[in-house]
Amino acid sequence: MFVVTLTYLVDLARIDEALEDHIAWLDQQYADGVFIASGRRVPRVGGVILAGHLTRDDLECRLASDPFRQRGLAEYTVTEFVPTRAAEGFADLLP
Repeated sequence: MFVVTLTYLVDLARIDEALEDHIAWLDQQYADGVFIASGRRVPRVGGVILAGHLTRDDLECRLASDPFRQRGLAEYTVTEFVPTRAAEGFADLLP
């Protein structure tokens, strides 16, 4: 499982211009079954994605296709972890 932290590199006006394309990209990742949750950071300086059911190489390829990355609007930090416990209702997150 992976936690991806996006940090915006440009002002929010440029982020908002690319947001529709980014959301379409997110939708595809959810449809492919690899993104579990995503959303904005508070304050709005970037975002967070929880991903699973893929390799790190596959994740890196998918992140490279994000319009935010392709347009140089955000940088990404990927943290891999192995979940060993989960709250009731989230057992699917465990290996």
